[in-house]
Amino acid sequence: MSLEEPTDSTPELVEESLPTTGDELEELLGEHVLKRDDHLNAPGFEIRPDAVQDVLFTLRDEAGFDHLSCVTAQEYEDRYESIYHLTSYDDRTREVSVVVPTAKDAPKSQTAEPVFRTADWHEREAYDLVGIEYEGHPDLRRILLPETWQGHPLGLDYDQDRPQIVTLKEHANPLQEDHADDEGNTMFVNIGPHHPATHGVLHVKTTLDGEQIADLESDIGYLHRCEEQLCQQGTYRYQIMPYPDRWDYISAGLLNEWAYARAAEDMADIEVPEYAQIIRTLGAEVCRIASHMLAVGTFALDVYGDFTAIFMYAVRDREKAQNILEDLTGQRLMFNYFRLGGVVWDLPEPREDFFDKIRTFLDELPEALEEYHDMISANEILQVRTVGTGVLPPEVAKSYGATGPVARGSGVDYDLRRDDPYGYYDELDWDVVTEDGCDNFSRLLVRLREVEESAKIIEQCVDLLEDWPEEERNIQANVPRTIRPDDDTEIYRAVEGAKGELGIYMRADGTDKPARFKIRSPCFSNLQTLPEMSEGEYIPDMIASLGSLDIVLGEVDR
Repeated sequence: MSLEEPTDSTPELVEESLPTTGDELEELLGEHVLKRDDHLNAPGFEIRPDAVQDVLFTLRDEAGFDHLSCVTAQEYEDRYESIYHLTSYDDRTREVSVVVPTAKDAPKSQTAEPVFRTADWHEREAYDLVGIEYEGHPDLRRILLPETWQGHPLGLDYDQDRPQIVTLKEHANPLQEDHADDEGNTMFVNIGPHHPATHGVLHVKTTLDGEQIADLESDIGYLHRCEEQLCQQGTYRYQIMPYPDRWDYISAGLLNEWAYARAAEDMADIEVPEYAQIIRTLGAEVCRIASHMLAVGTFALDVYGDFTAIFMYAVRDREKAQNILEDLTGQRLMFNYFRLGGVVWDLPEPREDFFDKIRTFLDELPEALEEYHDMISANEILQVRTVGTGVLPPEVAKSYGATGPVARGSGVDYDLRRDDPYGYYDELDWDVVTEDGCDNFSRLLVRLREVEESAKIIEQCVDLLEDWPEEERNIQANVPRTIRPDDDTEIYRAVEGAKGELGIYMRADGTDKPARFKIRSPCFSNLQTLPEMSEGEYIPDMIASLGSLDIVLGEVDR
């Protein structure tokens, strides 16, 4: 299962010579290119289904595209299609799409898993929902739906009214003997799916060899809510925006809304007013603090069960952030505050009281963070449980498409707010936080330090908003009542969510609704790393590793 570190034979990349333009990439790929299929933000190339690995190895090793950020699939009237969207951890502005069409009567394509480990789950999802088979895949089976499910929900001929038969075990003998093998010394243990330490309905199938984990498999799909299908049935302008709050329903509502807004605004060429961008940036960073507070509190609860002090302290400070968000949006959880082209309304009145509330919150944060370091990061029990456990080397993290604090805790210096600027981030003074420990402790430190950086961003936004001339407080662009992008317009856009890269792929068909809507969940990709972090360790270490990933199953399953 473990990936080897790069050897001396790995090609060295010289940044100055990396192909960048579509023409240079087409020349590099040579005869593999069947057709140019440019997307809005990336050159796209159609290739044969049997050339996937050759093309992706070339792009990774010779062109520096070491991040497979999104994989999506769809069915057309005359073909199936898989799309691999690649970028670079060192330069996020370099992007390329690899399009793999397959015949209608034989939707089979070569797997990308030997090139990028993250393709394992992404291709399983494409098989599950669309029906494309990936030849050579190490474990091609359903991932969100039960194995007994009939049909593929995103297929054009899917019958939604067809009865489904899911095998139940209520009639199994509860006293049946355990299976024992005289030649082995392993034991199978179910962890979850209903347990506080799994952070939602996650079933971890664990095989122990003695007391150490020999094998581990994450079983997801218990919370699959068809969010992508729902968005495909909604109009760009009005009906999709309420849904993103529900993906990471715990704390990242505005960050989720921004992911959709950015993709749709770029697709429709909508320019957001500067004033609205500052408001978006402020709200997003308050959401990030709220998310990290909950992550830190539940992590300490997972590791050594301190509910009264640490968890409640974290909830106390999270509530302060929630109060600010409630004043701004009118809601505490499902905000629905962003609109295409801006935000739904201006800052609450009186503005001075709102700014004072934010500044009071920021003034209290340093003391609160000092308390967290005293109680958590300086705690001997937590250090014993987290330092050196859940190790995720940087190259392994990259191959799994890990992002956010999970990647930055492994020293991967990657943050879309800086590397692919949007909103008002490139006008503000702040730093990307990384830690080189690659372990559970490093991921904790990244989140605590990121709270400090978010506070710096919020304070600068408040300074700007306080002095903004009243006559220039434009909260929305002039957006058409009906948005109809040109047929076959395709785009992938992402933002830096609290948990990592949250991206949206959309394909238009000339109507006011997307023909394909794909959510690239950071939790989905980050959760794939759990076996790498846990094999050879003990169950308590695995619980700590799972907590350090800060997943929300509503976003994993979508």
